[in-house]
Amino acid sequence: MRISIPEEKKIVHEMIMPIRWGDMDAYGHVNNTVYFRYMEQARVEWITSLGYSVAPGRESMLMINGFCNFYQQLSYPGELILKTAIGAIGKSSVDIYTTMTLTTEPDVIAAEGGATMVWVDLTSNKSAPWPEHILQKLR
Repeated sequence: MRISIPEEKKIVHEMIMPIRWGDMDAYGHVNNTVYFRYMEQARVEWITSLGYSVAPGRESMLMINGFCNFYQQLSYPGELILKTAIGAIGKSSVDIYTTMTLTTEPDVIAAEGGATMVWVDLTSNKSAPWPEHILQKLR
């Protein structure tokens, strides 16, 4: 099953990330689980670029689902361009998408995926409406 990435989204962050030797598996290509780690790192860098910490406090942004569409095998050595975009912003959630391309082939998508992130009150362990200061940055 392939999940479609919506056309309507806004690119909010871009970064370069090296493919590490240890990212590969016994088949000589980047293990599928590592693509999720690449997307996680892109989200973390985007969140910290907004001036927020990813370390949990009383409230935090948590991932409630994620997916990845694999189009091309990746292997070491190489560098990835990870572009993070946001889609629909809900009362307490936001859809985040990441595309991965090699720096040597920036127009060829190797993989793309996404996650739904929810703002959570960690004392009650329930979703909560976005604080206005975060909504302003998301918009």
